Amino acid sequence: MNYYNDSSEWKYLFRNAINWEQIIPLYFKEFPTKDGLNNKEELIQFYEEMISTIADWAGNSLEKRASDLDIQGAGRVENGKTINGELLNKLYSEARELGIFGMHCSEKYGGLGLPATIVTVAHSLISRACLASSAQIGFFLSITDMIERFCSEEIKEKYLPMIVAGEISGSMCLTEPDAGSDIGSIKTTATRRKKDANDNLYLLNGSKCFITNAGGGLGFVLARLTDAPEGLEGISLFFVEQFLTDNDGNTILNYQVTKNEDKIGLHGSFTCEVVYENSIAHLVGAENKGLSIMFYLMNEARLGVGIQALGGMEASVHCMKEYATNRVQFSKPIIELPLYKKNYEELETECMAYRAFLVDTIWRYDVFQKLDMKKRSGEKLSEEEEKSLKNASAIIRKRTPLVKYYGTEAFTTISTKALQGLGGYGLMKDYPIERIHRDSFAPLLYEGTSQIQALMALKDLIKNIIKNPSFYFFKMIGSDQIKKLKEKNSIKKRYFHLDLKFKSNLAKLLLRTLRPTSLNKLFKIKSWSDEKKIEQLMTHAETICQALSYLEILRVLAMHAEKSSSRDELFNRYCKLIIPRLSQIYTSWKI
Repeated sequence: MNYYNDSSEWKYLFRNAINWEQIIPLYFKEFPTKDGLNNKEELIQFYEEMISTIADWAGNSLEKRASDLDIQGAGRVENGKTINGELLNKLYSEARELGIFGMHCSEKYGGLGLPATIVTVAHSLISRACLASSAQIGFFLSITDMIERFCSEEIKEKYLPMIVAGEISGSMCLTEPDAGSDIGSIKTTATRRKKDANDNLYLLNGSKCFITNAGGGLGFVLARLTDAPEGLEGISLFFVEQFLTDNDGNTILNYQVTKNEDKIGLHGSFTCEVVYENSIAHLVGAENKGLSIMFYLMNEARLGVGIQALGGMEASVHCMKEYATNRVQFSKPIIELPLYKKNYEELETECMAYRAFLVDTIWRYDVFQKLDMKKRSGEKLSEEEEKSLKNASAIIRKRTPLVKYYGTEAFTTISTKALQGLGGYGLMKDYPIERIHRDSFAPLLYEGTSQIQALMALKDLIKNIIKNPSFYFFKMIGSDQIKKLKEKNSIKKRYFHLDLKFKSNLAKLLLRTLRPTSLNKLFKIKSWSDEKKIEQLMTHAETICQALSYLEILRVLAMHAEKSSSRDELFNRYCKLIIPRLSQIYTSWKI
């Protein structure tokens, strides 16, 4: 099976829902002529061929090994390091041959320099085949970007070619036994080594837990300098190598991997405990300023988790369809039974809508990532590029918690429904859905739980309102809004009506919970900043995040429908799915 070639939906979105006109010039000053790639169409066709090759590998190799990898596991921990199992090594070997590890890395360091959009689509297709495999591969790709973006040239030149060759990878080391979502309470310490005036190295002491791919060889670690202030303000970021060479040329362990967690799912991926004892580390960025850099990686990872979730949704829906098409009851395939058909179509609709939303998000992330890299490297952006960066950044900031929240919640729900759709067989290891469902809980939890994503979305919403309360409320009843409601295009008009209804109900909730004490305080910033009232609003964070997600997906589907009437059906199907959910949410806001 080829996940890309066999999917008319993926092919449509790749061709029509990605703004290649904006992306390609960011990677090529002029279209390349090598191998005949002398125009946009040939370049996109080349990208498609790469995606198709990876989709073929995922569908015909990875998927077939996924169950065995789940049983055998990623490997073991021995003498302070991870030892890869046979199947994990096979995964790495094949990914290396396909050039996957170097897809996004600059050609300067041996990579292919492909757009981030290509990398994320490929990652989603790998996730459909095997979530554990995608988790392991993901930490080659994300660590490459972090090193290239934030580390010294010396580190880039040493490690990026090694990552491209599949010889080393990395991890993101945040979580501690007593510091999960509360990053500000981390206990891992850093002290300046300073053997001499030119020594810029630090010594780390502490431990981290639940670290994916902890034995990859490299790590970005959050720690607090011994004289740093408490809380988030005093956190620094460090780059740490697991293996160092002493003066005699011997390899020594710089930190210890002490445990591989026994999880409910995702058995083919390492999740480990790490211990630092005077571990030598490089400061990344400035002292006490590490969190902003780590947030970059966290947000990239959260989008990556959304991509994993899409792959899992697709796998779940496919399992259900394949089983129901062949399972005959009451003299017909059960997928033709009215209630079963309705349930299946609802899952399919949710998957298709989220896929469209994610594709629209990842190409914008590509624009943000490329322009951000250009700016960080010291190049001056044009006025048009500055505008593009600002627009892309705003959209990515808004959507990142929605992508992570909605995608992972939907994945677990859809895998549950798909498992039910197989009846008793859903519990049996003869079918992959039980593994897919067990694996679905990992994306739901790592890189920030759903509740953390909901609070992030709410925080940004309140922040925008507090900036200018009058603008927010008058915008809903202004001439621009009235003009939208007179829109002749039926799809856009329906979206605008649903959007206005959401904003109207949200405004009522805000007024009811934040309650400025008098009319003359309604449009004053201080009136919306009462901490106790904001805490009351926080109890509605998840339903607000849900509603924001539904409306943002509808907005994307409406944009697609505006370009092609062939997309009208999906917009209408998704409306039918989520309007009852929105009504339930609005009712809960009144209670």
